[in-house]
Amino acid sequence: MRYRVKHVTEYKYQELVNTAHNRLCLVPLNLPEQKCLTSEIKILPVPDETEYRTDFFGNTILFISIYKEHQKLEIISESTIDILPKIQVSLAANSPLQWSEIKNVIAQRDEYADVSQYLLPSHYVPNNLVIKKFAEECFPPGETLWNACHLLMKKIFTSLKFTPGFTTINTPVEEVVKSRKGVCQDFAHLMIACLRNMGVPARYVSGYLETFPPPGKEKLVGSDASHAWVAVYFPEIGWVEFDPTNNLLPAENHVIVAFGRDYFDVAPLKGIIFSSGNQQVEVKVDVTRMN
Repeated sequence: MRYRVKHVTEYKYQELVNTAHNRLCLVPLNLPEQKCLTSEIKILPVPDETEYRTDFFGNTILFISIYKEHQKLEIISESTIDILPKIQVSLAANSPLQWSEIKNVIAQRDEYADVSQYLLPSHYVPNNLVIKKFAEECFPPGETLWNACHLLMKKIFTSLKFTPGFTTINTPVEEVVKSRKGVCQDFAHLMIACLRNMGVPARYVSGYLETFPPPGKEKLVGSDASHAWVAVYFPEIGWVEFDPTNNLLPAENHVIVAFGRDYFDVAPLKGIIFSSGNQQVEVKVDVTRMN
């Protein structure tokens, strides 16, 4: 499946900004199951300095600096991506590996050293008894890792209500468990936290999801959004993705931009500005199927 993704971010500042340094994570990854055919990022005002780098996790990062005065910042990212079938899914579905075995398997082999970091707490993913208690019923003794992940994904989907605006990125996972409300970032962080608290390596996936309008309605321009889901490591198979927000396995309509320990590693845009007063931000995303 081929998609065109357009991601527009617009900042409006109450007062003039005379210096800005930003880090952009907007270029889709090249992977065995995904090919980024084209990618272009346009920025107004035009940055005085730009530099592309590959971060620790293999993501493409653009660093920009603007030294001219401005009261508006517009970033337009456009990409064309081919999505291929994910062969890891069928392999994982037939894997007899039990969830309780995975931590020892990873600890015993040097080739899994990089995976070990996804067992540890991170900026938005804590070790916590509240989270572990929420997860435990999905991990009965003798259960396969595949089945346990499905049980957990379904529990999060049925337990939480998707509620835009109720949480912020800084809302603790424990609060999400108590309130049972959140958005895709919260669903992903909760599933990752549950898995790590049970000794299963999991990482955060940021990207885009093709959406469809209600029957009889036209799709509005800019109505799509960034999305987040989860990847779980299956030894000898690789990373297998789960989408707890929608209770499904990501397929050909999920576009991957970046991997990280949590949102902190893969935020689409973050940085600092030298100014005063408030700012307003507007984000518009279009995911268009091309074939």
